[in-house]
Amino acid sequence: MGRQSPPRNGVGVHDFDAKKKRKVAEIYRALNSDPIDVATLRRMAISEGGLLTNEIRCKVWPKLLSVNTDDLPPLPARKELREDSKDYQQVLLDVRRSLRRFPPGMPDDQREGLQEDLIDIILHVLKCNPQLHYYQGYHDIVVTVLLVVGDRLATALVEKLSTHHLRDFMDPTMDNTKHILNYLMLIIDQVNPEVHDFMQSAEVGTIFALSWLITWFGHVLSDLQHVVRLYDFFLACHPLMPIYFAAVIVLHREQEVLDCECDMASVHHLLSQIPQDLPYESLISKAGDLFVQFPPSELAKEAAQAAQAERTAASTFKDFELASVQQRPDTVLRQRFRERLRGEERLRGEERTKTILTKPRTNRFVKLAVMGLTVALGAAALAVVKSALEWAPKFELQIFP
Repeated sequence: MGRQSPPRNGVGVHDFDAKKKRKVAEIYRALNSDPIDVATLRRMAISEGGLLTNEIRCKVWPKLLSVNTDDLPPLPARKELREDSKDYQQVLLDVRRSLRRFPPGMPDDQREGLQEDLIDIILHVLKCNPQLHYYQGYHDIVVTVLLVVGDRLATALVEKLSTHHLRDFMDPTMDNTKHILNYLMLIIDQVNPEVHDFMQSAEVGTIFALSWLITWFGHVLSDLQHVVRLYDFFLACHPLMPIYFAAVIVLHREQEVLDCECDMASVHHLLSQIPQDLPYESLISKAGDLFVQFPPSELAKEAAQAAQAERTAASTFKDFELASVQQRPDTVLRQRFRERLRGEERLRGEERTKTILTKPRTNRFVKLAVMGLTVALGAAALAVVKSALEWAPKFELQIFP
């Protein structure tokens, strides 16, 4: 008898390949349906493995952003763009520093050509949208899209992204970006008050996560496949999802944080050095859980200066209704939590109850519920999909007007 293939997380390789084939088939069914099944495409982008290949991403990313690939604008004129742009010199400097964002072993002439395309895409978007302001780190998002879909489609996708998901980062000031960063500590406080209080005592702030947020982790992760997996997730979700993902990274490193010296320099140094071997699928699932349990509308109530919250683009998108009449995903999660809690209480009695209910806060699921529930294609993922369809800036449901 020949040797069997080693299992992957308890699943045989053949089973894994079969699961992947089924997912590819489901994606293409959604793409070929009339009208296009955007909700299914979002579920596929969120669920384990994301969209699997760049070939599929070229087909699905435009649908997630409602970009009509049959009517793409022509590529911008390079000379005119560069002569007229006030941002050209800064963009040029940033792009020249972007060598590590290209796949290792890429021929120099190919990389240099892509860098020129990268400059053109950025300048074109800024020229067509004078209300947008360039920021350092923007090029990290643009290069990711460029490497996946090519220059012409990237131009259209980046423009849509810039006027919606990234708009707050492209304001004249960083006020809205700072406000969104404040959500990081609110989420951590909801899930793990001990970590929150430790970070507050260390006065570390949230600046360590700035590059995570404004580059969608493109600047801090070295493996392009990890980056595009996150982009599948973020493109399918509410624009605040990157801050939830940032929170789960911090929460994942709970013990490291608590073992650190409680001072700003030490904690900042630890958190700013993001691990490259994160359990991405698990963290994506947990970020979906957190989004359902602590939606942006609830965080906004706790955020300082409600008037400032009103000015952010993310807050103008309709917060999701977690729900169909028959089965609300938030109700499902709460029911699962209660059932799990009752089981723990039966096994461990009053001691377990006391542990879980430490430091009570209003409207908080305790850490057990947050870190113990993984959803994949379950209720929370469906709620995240529904929220994305509802906040989508009034263009989503027309799919190609």
